[in-house]
Amino acid sequence: MMKTELIIRIAALFGVLAVIFGAFGAHALENMLVETGRLDTYETAVSYHFYHTLALLAVALLGRLYPENSRLFTSAWFFIAGILIFSGSLYTLCLSDVSWLGAITPIGGLAFILGWMILLVSFGKRNPS
Repeated sequence: MMKTELIIRIAALFGVLAVIFGAFGAHALENMLVETGRLDTYETAVSYHFYHTLALLAVALLGRLYPENSRLFTSAWFFIAGILIFSGSLYTLCLSDVSWLGAITPIGGLAFILGWMILLVSFGKRNPS
């Protein structure tokens, strides 16, 4: 159960941060993001942050139902890496305009894809359902 509790706590923290970053972008940063043409990029970062926070929560809940399925937790770590790398690089790009950060964003996208693929195969024929 420790793994599920940790993932739930991380999901809760990421949920808090997604709301804060979304509100901060909509209110405090909106003019700057519009001027720099980065509003869509920031909104993408927040959207993927939220989607994968909910995916983390779902993985934790599935982990409670299927505690013997260790692949679930592997998918969670890829979702965490994706949020940090994908959304984190986009947030930083928007706030600092350091353009090379755009080069690492796809690594976070790959982490998201791997997380979903691992989730998919974690309920394959070989795993208990």
